Amino acid sequence: MNRREFLTNMATKAAGGAVIGLAAGCSFGATPAAQEAEQAIAQDSALPEITWDMATSWTPAVDILFGGAQLFADTVNRLTSGKMTITPRAAGELAPGTQVLDVVAQGAVPIGHTAAYYYIGKTPATAFGTTVPFGLTAQQQNAWLYGGGGLELTQKLFAEKFNVLPLPAGNTGMQMGGWFRKEINAVSDLQGLKMRIAGLGGQVMAKLGVNVQVLPAGEIFQALQTGAIDAAEWVGPYDDEKLGLNKVADYYYRPGWWEPGSILEVNINLDEWNKLPDLYKVAIETAAAQANLVMLSRYEAANNTALANLVANGTQLREYSPEILSAAYAAWLELVDEFSAQDADFKAIYENFSAFRSNIYSWHTTNEYAFTNFVYQQS
Repeated sequence: MNRREFLTNMATKAAGGAVIGLAAGCSFGATPAAQEAEQAIAQDSALPEITWDMATSWTPAVDILFGGAQLFADTVNRLTSGKMTITPRAAGELAPGTQVLDVVAQGAVPIGHTAAYYYIGKTPATAFGTTVPFGLTAQQQNAWLYGGGGLELTQKLFAEKFNVLPLPAGNTGMQMGGWFRKEINAVSDLQGLKMRIAGLGGQVMAKLGVNVQVLPAGEIFQALQTGAIDAAEWVGPYDDEKLGLNKVADYYYRPGWWEPGSILEVNINLDEWNKLPDLYKVAIETAAAQANLVMLSRYEAANNTALANLVANGTQLREYSPEILSAAYAAWLELVDEFSAQDADFKAIYENFSAFRSNIYSWHTTNEYAFTNFVYQQS
């Protein structure tokens, strides 16, 4: 078997290995694909030893997010038999949490782990790498990226704009709708409200009269505590409880309509990527796919217990009113029209995204919705 055939076969096996590795406690070392890769790399003395630092947008306090970056790095190390070492660094060590893409694009850092929608100031089309308001659930987002042409579109965008290769490497699942120091019942209650919210959801909120701010995780608690902001969204019950947001705001809203399935991603400087041996590229792609699956699984397993703890300790769970949801949806459609008229990249990706969304909504309504609608009522 020649080298190209081996790489193709290994990539196919490795994709399946991500699922096997999850079932085996997230250890790739036990899978046949991993063993074959490790043996091939160990036997190839010409393969270089590479050490990279990874900038991230996370602190270790948000352990599933930071843990996703660490799992990715550990898997790459295992699959390359220790010849490639990637060390995740907390937000602020190599770059501020919202500037990871910048340092990777500049080549100052070879690799990062971040959320694409932090960079909508460069082009709103970056949001499609994470999530958009009233968009796709986690599974639907993965379906669009891996099966609907979404990954090709986002990778083309990032290559042309930033000289960066993005790879999905995590998902938070359906997020919550944020913490508020007072109840929010009508659109008028949002006027002048100071809120930490990222992505295009923040621009929707701005249209509804909110004073939007973007803060990293480590600054949210203090900003709420001191009154510098009146509300904040982060991720969901598990992370929000860890950050202590329930101690400085009483009202917890659902649903997180602006983030129905948020992808986190690995960004790699393309100049550095192009220097890598093919085997290392396969290892990185495989490790990213594993991190994507495992992070979502961990959040889904942890969030309900955390929410129950929050409610038991005094958190007031609230639902956004139909008035607010309808106003937010109308504001989102206005933004889509504005961005499509101003940004050709946004327009092209949105057209593909929107067509895919209509198709998968129809399929899920036909089948999955009917199932969940029945079984959830029985539990």
